[in-house]
Amino acid sequence: MKTDLDYLANAVLFLAVFVGIWELVFILGVWPSYSLPSPIMVFESFTEIILNFTLLQGVGITLGRLVVGFLISIGLGVTLGLVMIKFKGFGKIMSSFSAGLLSFPSIAWVPFSILLIGFNDAGILFIVIMSSVFSITISTYSSIRNIPTIYTDAAKNMGAKGISLFLHLTIPSATPSLIMGIRQSWSFAWHAIVGAEILMSVIGLGHILSVGREFQDMGLVIATMITIFTIGLLVDRLLLFKLEERIRSRWGLSSDR
Repeated sequence: MKTDLDYLANAVLFLAVFVGIWELVFILGVWPSYSLPSPIMVFESFTEIILNFTLLQGVGITLGRLVVGFLISIGLGVTLGLVMIKFKGFGKIMSSFSAGLLSFPSIAWVPFSILLIGFNDAGILFIVIMSSVFSITISTYSSIRNIPTIYTDAAKNMGAKGISLFLHLTIPSATPSLIMGIRQSWSFAWHAIVGAEILMSVIGLGHILSVGREFQDMGLVIATMITIFTIGLLVDRLLLFKLEERIRSRWGLSSDR
């Protein structure tokens, strides 16, 4: 509890200093107000897009696409990783291919998706999946391969095999590393969907950023950027990080003892 309060106090202090420096730069007039508005001007833009429901609509649509695409990525990535473990030759080849495709910039999938699928939700989902699935695949493959053989040998000597070995040894041993991979994949998916919405000009948070750029409304751009940052932070800290800590604690891997 004390650690959470300390973290919150440090976060508030950091934000206060950041906003103070921002306001100071605005007062000094380093950039014109249309290039760098003050915190109050951004707050007014925030209020406007909240009251006219533009922000609520954008957040809802973007998160809806993201959740669907990310869940599909988890399903496909874990399945592919398990197939790679089962068939070792395929696993070695696919591991190299996955590493290469993982380094592929998510934005580079946009032209391919537009020509193959079109300017629609399916095209956005395709980009989200292709940007995150290979990270989950590699995490699944590496997590299971890195299980110490002494664990497997000990379990087999005690009679565990087949489904029993998978449920009681493989899953518990691989889950902590797999959750870390899912956290990383979440950030890839989040980057991909915002970039795709900007380039494909479909309704969502990325589209609000695009509108702000077209109308040279920096207040709208910064307000949307703050929203994107806040959602990414909250999902990571309140959901994925908590899940990882709970699993690490359950399996005795937590450093907080």
